[in-house]
Amino acid sequence: MAKNKFQKLLEPGYIGTVKTRNRMLKMGAHPGFWEFKDGYVQEEVKDYYEALAKGGIGLVTVGAAPIGSPPGRAYQLNDDKFIPGMAELAERIKKHGVPAFIQMFHIGPWLPEPMAVAASALSRDEIPIKSYPQARELTIPEIKDIVKEFGIQAHRAQLAGFQGVEINAGCSHLLNGFLSRGWNKRKDEYGGSLENRARIVTEIVQEIKRVNGKDFAVIVLFNVVEPGLENGITIPESQEFAKLFEVAGADAIHARIEFYVTRKATGNHDSTHFPDVAFYPEPPEYATKDIVDTSRHGAGGWVPAAAAIKKVVKVPVIVTGRMDPELGEKLISHGVVDFINLNRRVMADHDLPNKIIEGRLEDIVPCTACMTCFNQVEEGLPPKCRINAAFGKERAYEIKPAAKQKKVVVIGSGPAGMEAARVAALRGHKVILLEKEPMVGGAMNLAAVVKGTEREDLLSIVDYFKTQLTKLGIDVRLGKEANREMVAELKPDVVIVAVGGSHNIPEIPGIDRKNVLTSQMLHHQLKNYLKLTGARLMTKLVTKYIPVGKNVVIMGGNIQGCQTAEFLVKRGRKVTIVESSNEIGQGLLKHLIKPQLLDWLDKHDVKMISGVKYEEITDRGLVITTREGQKQLLEADTILTAFPLRPNVELVNSLKGIAPEIYAIGDSNSPNLIVDAVADGAKIAREI
Repeated sequence: MAKNKFQKLLEPGYIGTVKTRNRMLKMGAHPGFWEFKDGYVQEEVKDYYEALAKGGIGLVTVGAAPIGSPPGRAYQLNDDKFIPGMAELAERIKKHGVPAFIQMFHIGPWLPEPMAVAASALSRDEIPIKSYPQARELTIPEIKDIVKEFGIQAHRAQLAGFQGVEINAGCSHLLNGFLSRGWNKRKDEYGGSLENRARIVTEIVQEIKRVNGKDFAVIVLFNVVEPGLENGITIPESQEFAKLFEVAGADAIHARIEFYVTRKATGNHDSTHFPDVAFYPEPPEYATKDIVDTSRHGAGGWVPAAAAIKKVVKVPVIVTGRMDPELGEKLISHGVVDFINLNRRVMADHDLPNKIIEGRLEDIVPCTACMTCFNQVEEGLPPKCRINAAFGKERAYEIKPAAKQKKVVVIGSGPAGMEAARVAALRGHKVILLEKEPMVGGAMNLAAVVKGTEREDLLSIVDYFKTQLTKLGIDVRLGKEANREMVAELKPDVVIVAVGGSHNIPEIPGIDRKNVLTSQMLHHQLKNYLKLTGARLMTKLVTKYIPVGKNVVIMGGNIQGCQTAEFLVKRGRKVTIVESSNEIGQGLLKHLIKPQLLDWLDKHDVKMISGVKYEEITDRGLVITTREGQKQLLEADTILTAFPLRPNVELVNSLKGIAPEIYAIGDSNSPNLIVDAVADGAKIAREI
């Protein structure tokens, strides 16, 4: 048997006296379960965390137990009545040989007024994140009460069977507000010097150890550096903080960075701890090599900060930030860090650690850093993952054999079709997949040309599905454009139509001019190139030749238009976006991604005009009527159309009566995003 190349990653480790299964950890990110009944932990939460433990992760940290927050949007540990439910959760994790930890934090300034509290009462101009309310400054007796409450709730966690806690002193939560000079203006024993600013965290660590004993593990997560924040934490400061936390009794340090982004318009998030987002669409000028690593477009972006902490403490250091197993093995082998945090990657694939242990790397479900999971949490919506439709529905979506084997014909190999084929085959159905192009992947191959493979690698999704289709023995027939006669000859029990949507081309004078490149024309051109080069090579070649002029007007300001604008700006084009609705950027994730991209486009002189009426296209450009009722000519060398697709019902209608069950899924039925297409395929394949 070949030696596993992840020797160091698979070694057990220790956090205090707690032994981990390996060096891959799931730390305390909130997965997005919101409908808590009176603070009691839900069955779906238990299912999720147990699935992670079964998947082979080294340690599971449940996130997160809030101190001082109102009930209803998280589980609670502020009363003994919650212990039995939490005990069941801890046991379901530990029975798979995995330690169970819990994250604890106080959101402080995130709370709505008048509940918001902070280290200091800052003026509206002083608050680093302008969307936050003006919080009240905590008194010293209140601080002492918060320290005691951390100890009390940590003891309840211990009584429930948890073996340790992670104290979240990062992000822009209350505890971080004490550590950072950008937030803390106090003049008393909790402000000013490093020791004073660290005091609340060191007292919490000491209190938890006092109440629970030295063998109850404590991890301290904090911002090692805060780029973009005036008077933010620096690496020399954080090295001193880490030493103070170690002396106080911390058993490990979880090193993170909080990146403050500068935008013209403030949004819900003016900071981020996701390096792939912080560096999107391009790293800002203050992303310097001494504090961050931008070489992999986010992957391992926070490693320099973690490495700096590792130099000054003896306790283990955990690194986070778009980590992957290959990079983790390298870092641990060279003694740079001791553990890696794989939050988003194990949301996408709960079994990722087991697949590494078994040497099945090709079966790992890829996380493409789309940020859907985070956006759901921030919107107060249920858990959702672009590629893992079972995330948050682990029990309901357990793959079960079909009661009756059926012959299933899937038409189209985009994300909806491939997921439907995969799940149907796993359930025991005989599956035939028809694809008119010479390669699988559908529109993802084309989208990858625009998005590239740097931050959000869509082709990794195509590669994953292609591997699974082969392993499952699915009869994939390429270059086969389906029609009624062809499908009838196959005698299917079930037909699933997933051929994608129809292009939306506006009917205005001049749309057929030579200076117009519609999405349909562009897709046709790219498909011809793809047949010659393949998708990955095409993403590189397209940087050398783009069939558009120097001055481009994009008709359509939704996700399609905005991402096309990003692509063109990076390649030296002058761009104007025009949109008929009153909103630019629909379809982009509201939190982080949309404000980040729109601000970047604005800084790169992209004109964005909404509420327009498209009048005509001339040889000089596009004529519009503005929302104020004025006609205007937007001069352009090339006019691109980039509208959302329309449902494509022609094929499914032509197949009526050909099989007992016929379904249209994905963009064929309701054009949307990849996450929706995968969800469609997963759902229908579980029902047939």
